[in-house]
Amino acid sequence: MNAPASIPAIDHTERLYTPAEVEAAADRLATAIDGWLDGRDCIALCLLQGAIVTTGMLLTRLRAPLELDSIHVTRYRNTTRGRDLQWFASPRTPLEGRRVLIVDDILDEGHSLAVVAAWCEEQGAAEVRAAVLVNKNHDRKTPEAKADFIGLEIPDRYVFGYGMDYHGWHRNAAGIYAAPE
Repeated sequence: MNAPASIPAIDHTERLYTPAEVEAAADRLATAIDGWLDGRDCIALCLLQGAIVTTGMLLTRLRAPLELDSIHVTRYRNTTRGRDLQWFASPRTPLEGRRVLIVDDILDEGHSLAVVAAWCEEQGAAEVRAAVLVNKNHDRKTPEAKADFIGLEIPDRYVFGYGMDYHGWHRNAAGIYAAPE
């Protein structure tokens, strides 16, 4: 099946970051996260679906012992506008007394990240930190949204690639691209 005509071809969009730049950002993220963990274990909690690629990049770079689990929440549902948060699946690993690293693809307005972090704390997590591949620069973030580890900064544009989608497409793009305005 071909992408609908409304989905831009990659060669008609602006590339903000090359694969080499994204990989270097993953290296920096892993170094910072390993510094926080200092050899202690944690649960890496992948926010599905967007953070699959970011989580995969981090897993092979992290030196501390960790367990991997996931949580599936979304606000976008293959659109470019966030709505109410919809929960599909919670992690199976108990979080009580554990260090939790939430891994997400992007910190935009931060509603999902803030809710998931609060949920982890309600489950009794001893410490909750968040890592994002990209942070979108604007002033619309929810006050509770916080990323402790940030790979790259992007302008206030809709982006895709490296796990982030454009209407459900282009998560597999090698590079981070800005959608047409």
